[in-house]
Amino acid sequence: MLGVSKTVPPNRVILKDIYLSFFYGAKIGIIGSNGSGKSTLMRLIAGIDDNYQGKIEFSRDYTVGMLEQEPKLDPDKTVIELVREGKKEILDMLDEYNAITEKFSDPKADQDKLMERMGTLQDKIDAADAWEIDNVLQPLFLQGCTLQDGNLKPPAFGSQRLTDSILQATRLKEHWVIE
Repeated sequence: MLGVSKTVPPNRVILKDIYLSFFYGAKIGIIGSNGSGKSTLMRLIAGIDDNYQGKIEFSRDYTVGMLEQEPKLDPDKTVIELVREGKKEILDMLDEYNAITEKFSDPKADQDKLMERMGTLQDKIDAADAWEIDNVLQPLFLQGCTLQDGNLKPPAFGSQRLTDSILQATRLKEHWVIE
């Protein structure tokens, strides 16, 4: 972050001339009183809020996501569907890879073209460390998570295990800002 500032109407300064940089793999905590701009800062880092002055850049191939404190969830979807929705790009690659595998049995298929595409997909899936995504997502089923009135309802034995499971499920080569 280079000289980042955020002002909201009428003229309330939330952040003023902030300079931040983080070492790869560093664990960062943001501490402050209510209304001091912690959530605003996290939304800026996650790219959710793009109404600011200054510059925010990331290293190449670096991604950031944000797990909000009170996310708006679709009550018609299961927890696993919601997490899978957030990993759609990875899941689409895995689906395409599996479809290509099935096409190899067709004697009329262009084997060279299939091999080339399969190699490209394999490199991307390896880079995302995504081969075991279903095994990573499975604990959400085991946790007994449900949605009630649009909110994630943890099982009776506590929300820390739920939080751990969701974080593990979202930890596929991505960096997260947790509010």
